[in-house]
Amino acid sequence: MTRLIDDEWRRWIAENLLLDASPEAVYGVLVQHGFEYENARCEIDSTLASPYFLAGSRLRNRLRKRDWMLSVFGDLGSMRAGADRVERYARLSRDAFYEQFYFQNRPVIVSGMFDACPARTRWSFDYFRTRCGDAEVEVQFGRDGDAHYEINQPSLKRVMRFGAYVDLVEQAGATNNFYMTANNASRNRTALAALWADAPSVGEYLDPASPDSGYFWFGPAGTKTPFHHDLTNNLMAQVIGRKRVLLVPLTDTVHMYNNLHCYSQVDGGAIDVERYPSVEHARVIECTLEPGELLFLPIGWWHYVEALDASVTMTYTNFLERNDFGLTYSTYHEL
Repeated sequence: MTRLIDDEWRRWIAENLLLDASPEAVYGVLVQHGFEYENARCEIDSTLASPYFLAGSRLRNRLRKRDWMLSVFGDLGSMRAGADRVERYARLSRDAFYEQFYFQNRPVIVSGMFDACPARTRWSFDYFRTRCGDAEVEVQFGRDGDAHYEINQPSLKRVMRFGAYVDLVEQAGATNNFYMTANNASRNRTALAALWADAPSVGEYLDPASPDSGYFWFGPAGTKTPFHHDLTNNLMAQVIGRKRVLLVPLTDTVHMYNNLHCYSQVDGGAIDVERYPSVEHARVIECTLEPGELLFLPIGWWHYVEALDASVTMTYTNFLERNDFGLTYSTYHEL
């Protein structure tokens, strides 16, 4: 019986031709999957002649031009002295922070601005248990059993006593199986309100009057946040422990295999250039965030984060300058 080419295969044919696969290569794959050569040839010829395909080709060309412009901007940025690392400054002034980094979409690590924060001296496992041990908090569990744990995080939520979770973190060793993240903030801000008072906004860069009071991240060594980009500028304040961070400029998005919303298929913990060869052309910048340091994560920059120790991090988005760019973002679907 002749195997018919359905709409799913037609989509596959069009997508691969738009990605510059040769008609001969597409023929070969179709024949390997049991389609008759003449049917495959007719389908490909019809695709190439279709006005819908020609319209898609025009849109592809527009996207390629944008990618080229971004690549030029990225190459110019990489020519700047120190572009292969995240710059570090002690007590960077507000004007310098905004002019040199925020407005220029460049990451920076700042020390000395978070030292007076009460959380730096108060927060510990014992303090957490004493202060909020009976609070009911939300945590993500089962991350090791789900390859797409970040995308599927709504289904991994569990409510438990904060004191029990602190015990778990303290005793666990290195694991990514459970983690309290910004995605759990809606419940935890209320449950852990007593801790929020210990970590006020960094007034030099952030608006203390903003209702956005930050996000609490707490987990054992080995917790990971896979490569993704945010829809806002972010400030990471490392309170306890160290974190290893890989950063990729937004200008290299074309190399990050962005298949859905803000997520990448590339595993930052084991970058596979054979499976994802284009990632080799991305400018990957590595840094380690120490306790007391701030890391400015510019909007659109891809980042992978891995805890080297049991760690606590606060992140903030309530900058003194405009940070509402996500309002015009609409690409939440498959890409």
